[in-house]
Amino acid sequence: MNYLLIAFALLVALAPLTHFLPSKRQRLQVKLRETAALNGLFVEFRELPGAVVKAHAGSSDVIYYGLRLRPSRGKGRRRCAWLLRDSCWQSVGATREPLPAALQDCRLPILAASVHEDSCGLYWQESGDGATVEHMAAILKDWAQQIP
Repeated sequence: MNYLLIAFALLVALAPLTHFLPSKRQRLQVKLRETAALNGLFVEFRELPGAVVKAHAGSSDVIYYGLRLRPSRGKGRRRCAWLLRDSCWQSVGATREPLPAALQDCRLPILAASVHEDSCGLYWQESGDGATVEHMAAILKDWAQQIP
């Protein structure tokens, strides 16, 4: 009986520590972000381009997976963004830019894409697996080759 009482007391004392164990979703995010880093991408929390899309994002965090670009010589790159709405890409901003060829046949669960002076990247809610991240990296590397 004493051993049973001691075991019960140990379980009660250790129970709060289970709060610090990572959830299944957190383990998946770590795996996705590690795959991104191994493929040369960086990960940031960013707002979706365009003010109208906040409702589309839902309650999950929007994550930017980007690829660093070499500095442009002379004239800087334009900041451009495209949103994926109802399986159709729409340019966001004052100037309407054509969709990059690398994104034409993209079948990934992404919300938007953008290019800035220092990076090009994709916005999504991490709803895939390691193969999805590797496919994103291939698209971004192809896109970076097309950016002057």
